[in-house]
Amino acid sequence: MIPFRTPGEVAAAIPQVVAHLVRRGIIAYPTETVYGLGSAVAPPAVERLAALKGRAAGKPFLLLVADRAMLEGVGLRLTEAAERFAAAFWPGPLTLVLPGGEGTLPDLVRGPEGGVAVRWTSHLGIASLLATLGSPITSTSANRPRQPPATDAAAVTDAFATSLADGTLLVLDAGPLTPSPSSTLVDCTGPAPRVIREGAIPTARLRAVVPSLLV
Repeated sequence: MIPFRTPGEVAAAIPQVVAHLVRRGIIAYPTETVYGLGSAVAPPAVERLAALKGRAAGKPFLLLVADRAMLEGVGLRLTEAAERFAAAFWPGPLTLVLPGGEGTLPDLVRGPEGGVAVRWTSHLGIASLLATLGSPITSTSANRPRQPPATDAAAVTDAFATSLADGTLLVLDAGPLTPSPSSTLVDCTGPAPRVIREGAIPTARLRAVVPSLLV
């Protein structure tokens, strides 16, 4: 377990965490809501994450980014609506399903309709980690299927003790997290954007930015 609370702890942890991700390791890390599990976007790393999580086939992972260059680096495209949403709400609790990334991103991050879900994180420690890594990481809640999401590092270590012991998993301990609404999820791959899940950002605020939004 690696301390990840203060700016000093974050700075000290990042080199070790980046090296672990480059070696296709898995990390458990704080988000704006609960603890997440993630990996680099290389196919072997994402497959390793799916096995550790016990992920059901056909359920994709989303990506976290810390700037627009990371989107472009993996070939994802902001549609006109996505550009407007991003300008209004990123970084923050809005997940956009975007087109692109063919031939660059593994199928395990692509939804059944072909898009890839992306959020620009507002968590400063994770944004610093991503900036150093220079590429996105995957994200899924740090819990076993049908178990509640972890809101502290102890819950993660309890759920994934074997992976922690064998070195597959590093846990970034940011202390207890205050539960908050999940991100709002909007599909921007079609002719008009569509709300898939309403969360922290209400539909009315989104529609004020893009009136053609569907629910």
